[in-house]
Amino acid sequence: MSILINGSSRIVVQGITGRSGLFHTQQCREYGSRIVAGVTPGKGGIHIEGIPVFNTVEEAVQFTGADVSMIFVPPPSAADAILEAADAGIALAVCITEGIPVRDMVLARRILEGKPMKLVGPNCPGVITPGECKVGIMPGYIHKPGKIGVVSRSGTLTYEAVKQLSDIGLGQSTCVGIGGDPIIGMKFIDCLELFNRDPDTEAVFMIGEIGGGAEEDAAFWIRDNMEKPVAAFIAGVTAPTGRRMGHAGAIITGGKGRAEDKIRTLTDCGVTVAMSPTKMGVAMQEALGKTKKTRK
Repeated sequence: MSILINGSSRIVVQGITGRSGLFHTQQCREYGSRIVAGVTPGKGGIHIEGIPVFNTVEEAVQFTGADVSMIFVPPPSAADAILEAADAGIALAVCITEGIPVRDMVLARRILEGKPMKLVGPNCPGVITPGECKVGIMPGYIHKPGKIGVVSRSGTLTYEAVKQLSDIGLGQSTCVGIGGDPIIGMKFIDCLELFNRDPDTEAVFMIGEIGGGAEEDAAFWIRDNMEKPVAAFIAGVTAPTGRRMGHAGAIITGGKGRAEDKIRTLTDCGVTVAMSPTKMGVAMQEALGKTKKTRK
């Protein structure tokens, strides 16, 4: 089992004829993902690397049965691309694009509230179910099939956590990079709910960072609802107030969104928190060990 994607997912790539879109399409296909179509307005009818290109997502869905979209459309048009995918009946859109105007995403998010499509991103590394399907830009070779779910605001820290987990024999069920922008689709709680229901996910590793209150919200949800052990790491302990660090959403304002506050809340809610990025795998082992002792 997995969440969001699996070996049967049929993927359309919006922006396939761009340099990044084509490169990562090839990488995903080499991993084993089923890339069934591409979309670039005005270039419908051509084939690129053997993949048919359509003018619209609606056409791609009609002719190929695509149910997942991977979006590499440039920032000024990316929000419209997300809405086009939703209108075409896509079940899951994964938007890799960075730098989408916040106003565009505010409007897009409001429209999506009335639609069934799930959105991961924007400004994210994507989603991977190891050994089955990759929709994004993450290095597939570091992921190993297993029973640990991973959800993260950070791309590179996700890769580090996955590498540590894989090295100690803790494979992953699905890894989700939700993105670090202020306005995104799926949040921590959305992913935690799916992992909580997935019978083949035994535990979850969560990676947060400074800014906003999503990690605290997730901590309270974990305390009240999560039936599986959770470990976490929060980046930005040394970040000064008012200084943006990396992602657009990673900024401390008005004394809120500090790493130490997030760590305290997570710990109080029963989450095992790694205090160093080098100890993420160890923290996951500790969380699993606590659960085993409790069961005994």
